Amino acid sequence: MSGPSDMSKATLKACYWSLLAALALAAGCNFAPKYTAPTVATPPAYKETNGWKTAEPADTVIKGKWWEMFQDPQLDALEEQVVISNQNLVAALENFLAARQVAIQARSELFPTVTGAPSATRGQAPSAGTGSTFASGGKMYSEYTLPLDATWEPDLWGSIRNTFAASKFAAQASAAQLVNLRLTLQAELAVDFYELRSQDELIDLYNHTIQSYKDSLDLTKTLFETGIDSDLDVAQADSLLETTLAQATALGIQRAQYEHAIALLVGQPASTFSLKPAPRAYQPPSVPLGLPAQLLERRPDIAASERGVASSNAMIGVARAAFFPTLSLTGGTGLQSVTAASLLKSSSFYWALGASATETIFDAGRRMAVTRQAWADYRAGIANYRQIVLTAFQQVEDNLAALRILGTETQQQDVAVKAAQKNLDLAVERYRLGINSYLNVITAEVSLLSNQQTAVTIHLQQMTSSVQLVMALGGGWSTNDLPSAKRVLHEAASH
Repeated sequence: MSGPSDMSKATLKACYWSLLAALALAAGCNFAPKYTAPTVATPPAYKETNGWKTAEPADTVIKGKWWEMFQDPQLDALEEQVVISNQNLVAALENFLAARQVAIQARSELFPTVTGAPSATRGQAPSAGTGSTFASGGKMYSEYTLPLDATWEPDLWGSIRNTFAASKFAAQASAAQLVNLRLTLQAELAVDFYELRSQDELIDLYNHTIQSYKDSLDLTKTLFETGIDSDLDVAQADSLLETTLAQATALGIQRAQYEHAIALLVGQPASTFSLKPAPRAYQPPSVPLGLPAQLLERRPDIAASERGVASSNAMIGVARAAFFPTLSLTGGTGLQSVTAASLLKSSSFYWALGASATETIFDAGRRMAVTRQAWADYRAGIANYRQIVLTAFQQVEDNLAALRILGTETQQQDVAVKAAQKNLDLAVERYRLGINSYLNVITAEVSLLSNQQTAVTIHLQQMTSSVQLVMALGGGWSTNDLPSAKRVLHEAASH
């Protein structure tokens, strides 16, 4: 089989060099503004660190699995399950993978589209043709075609490249949003875990209190039977006991709800998930703060917002490019014959090349409006970014202040509990001696329980504020963990 003619080869060679020239021209224009990350003022230090116990110098920032600093193996195991089984996290991962494919789709527009549509036709011409249209009227005919067509739109003004860049930045923002959701769910799990353990502490407290109230009831009955006390004191002691029993029973509702919430976070049915009661005194860890300037690199929500600004910046270039003509190149080649035997011969070879340009002459201001919209979206993105940064500093300061004040409040409340216990001991002793009525004992018992409940609540607030401080500081994440543009395109995401 012989190849195409020399003239065809020369024409194809000329077309090849024309395409290279178009490629060189396409790389020269880009109407997107040069992008730099938005600037934001950062304080030199956190205001609420007065008296804050700092970590060791080697641990200036949170690292790795942040929940391990709370030193609870059960919490560690639950946190690991969030990453694997939480369905909201799975959905966010799929959203990132979808954004990644959008970027790949945008990149494909930089290259020609080649199509092939081989065909074979067998038919019969009409016997009653008009004029000389059917020289062989009524005869059977065949037609075989092996075409190869290509279309390409050179990116002369950077529209495709900027669309591609915007898609890459959007995919990076989606990756940061995935991390932010993971951090949020992990922090929510830790808070629910300590809420549940707080209920365990309260239940344990009520169990001890109920036993104490039973002892008091027995004492009043004994004194009543000996004629020292009245039936009124017995009734009051019995009423206080029954009221406290009802309150203790109600604690089970909240505990069950927190247990169900944890089941949902770790992706398990609430009906088959359970955590055994384990009342224990947890201590808030020493959370490494780092410098305020580092917060911009540690928060995934800040990174997601910044990547969104970069995407909006690239879309300005897309909008500007619409003011210039669009060039389209088309070409086709292939083989066509009326017999299968001659289809592969040089005489069956054909080719065609074409080019067209399109320019919008009048659009009633549509392109200008799109460009102004792109600029407005970009400026709004900058404002949102700065607002997120300000919110991040607020969250850090809020939790630092909470922990600082709660530390003092804990010490004060411990003194209050000891004082209430001493008051109860004296009231019971004076009641035994017949100096005071049982009403003084009831008042002292209620005061002690109230102070003990407050101590448990303050302790819970310390633990949850510690978790929220870790979350406000980014939970050990860094912008270095954000997938680069190359990874977005060439590597599959993993959990």
